[in-house]
Amino acid sequence: MSLLKIDACKPGLLALAITGLMATQSACAEETGSAAMAADAAPASVMKKQIAGCDPYKDFSCLDSYLGTGIWERITHYYTLEYGQPAAPADPKAPPSRRDDVAPAAQSTPPMPFTEWPYGGTPALGASLPNATDSPLMVGLANTEFGQWLADNHIQMYGWVDVGANLSTSTVHGGNAPAAYDYNPNALDFNQAVLYVERVPDMVQKDHNDWGYRFSAIYGSDYRYTTSYGIGSYQLLDKNAANGWDMPMLYVDWYTPAVAQGLNIRVGRYISVPDIEAQLAPNNYMYSHSMTYTFDNYTNEGIVASLQANSNWILQAGVEIGTEAYFAHEWQTTTNTHPNLLYPGSSFKLDPGARPAGTLCARYNSDDGRTDVNICANGINNGVWGYNNLQWKGLTFYHSFDEHWHLSAEYYEESQGGVPNLNNSYVLNDIVAVGAGTPFSPNLVHFNQPGMAYCSGNTTTSNAANLTCNSVSQGFTAYLNYSPNPMDNFSIRPEIYKDIQGQRTGIPTTYKNLALGWQHWFSPQIEIRPEIAYYHSGLPAFNGNSNYGIAPDKRSESVLSGDLIYHF
Repeated sequence: MSLLKIDACKPGLLALAITGLMATQSACAEETGSAAMAADAAPASVMKKQIAGCDPYKDFSCLDSYLGTGIWERITHYYTLEYGQPAAPADPKAPPSRRDDVAPAAQSTPPMPFTEWPYGGTPALGASLPNATDSPLMVGLANTEFGQWLADNHIQMYGWVDVGANLSTSTVHGGNAPAAYDYNPNALDFNQAVLYVERVPDMVQKDHNDWGYRFSAIYGSDYRYTTSYGIGSYQLLDKNAANGWDMPMLYVDWYTPAVAQGLNIRVGRYISVPDIEAQLAPNNYMYSHSMTYTFDNYTNEGIVASLQANSNWILQAGVEIGTEAYFAHEWQTTTNTHPNLLYPGSSFKLDPGARPAGTLCARYNSDDGRTDVNICANGINNGVWGYNNLQWKGLTFYHSFDEHWHLSAEYYEESQGGVPNLNNSYVLNDIVAVGAGTPFSPNLVHFNQPGMAYCSGNTTTSNAANLTCNSVSQGFTAYLNYSPNPMDNFSIRPEIYKDIQGQRTGIPTTYKNLALGWQHWFSPQIEIRPEIAYYHSGLPAFNGNSNYGIAPDKRSESVLSGDLIYHF
């Protein structure tokens, strides 16, 4: 592929690849192609002198000569340039990155995993630009014909690799569960390799409609947490594969500034709207996840609208197909080989939870951007027992005390109805023992079936006559964060998770978790996250594996873990 020359006095193209700043905002009256060609022809010794004599953080115009011409040369030099820095070099001619009628950015990345207080279903309204991701890969491609085409069309390709390890007091394969994401104890883990291809709508401007999309791909052990029944789910449900692939985000966005202060409509598969945490490693404070998030809504397929009503309020409403459900399952059925009192027919829906559901959320952000409250109901329908048909109702709260300290907190209640009762002798003997008769029995879903319920909690004498019941779980978690400098953050995560009927974790008990973590950034592209976590449950819940009939035998668990995230 032939290489293009990037004009040193046209920082707009560099900004497209590095700082997300639009090319149309910078121009130069005179061409300097001869200088660029001279740089191409310069021997390595001359190039080293150019690099040594140039600091793009002080003089942005020399950035291109610093980077060089070859793809790998530019990528290598860019990693070197950013090492020890909290951000990419800034183009002084860049346009504003956010509108003046929205609150200031809540945090900075590094050292935090976000700049806006988290809310899903849309890019940040009033603060999203095309080509805004700081990506070494895009820098490397920037002066090729392909890279130029990507920049001209506001398309970026980027991602990361995340590798982790842990030492645990549990020993059984899969025995760290129900803690996550370090599923296997005492192991080195290839958690995730992720690639995004995306076009982000320009939500800072107010004069035209815009559109965007994201295609994402993930491979690694973390696929087990993102799996949606019907989308590559054979890896988890048929094989229980250690590593697998998924596409957790496949959506398009359409944005208009003509409604209130901006309206975005997203269609496709997207991350569920609420939550502090997210599946993708860089979006989280710590390597491990709270149990509150582990047994939460992950993805929806549907349509969600996000409206910036004014500078303080964002309203969201959506319609989706359940949670972790594939839209085609809404009308697909399968043969019932063992008709019974719960499922008496000769067939049943492949996933009874794959049915229309609704989402409604309201987000308040203070004028100074320091306080944020997001109240949400997600995946609301009749709540019938499905693969993951969770009725989620809760809120998140964020507050920044000063430039060093901030708090993120979340509470929710989630439920399902018609869940088979494991305290009922008929369910145990005529359904569980037979291994057939429900949409999720082992003859249809071989591994990692959705849980049934102990309908009276851990008491086996009452409610035994009921074939089913409603299952309810409640989660509360918080992150208290202290950031002494732009490259480090320390987190304390207390948590209480109540799995009242045991439908989510398999054990009807209350869990308590305290975790301490440190996030250190070597540059905006390289981060490590060591941590230590302690878990305790009212009943033995750790060091087991339901897939292989191994009952948990520990009420507590300690895990020392950490990971390395390497962005490209």
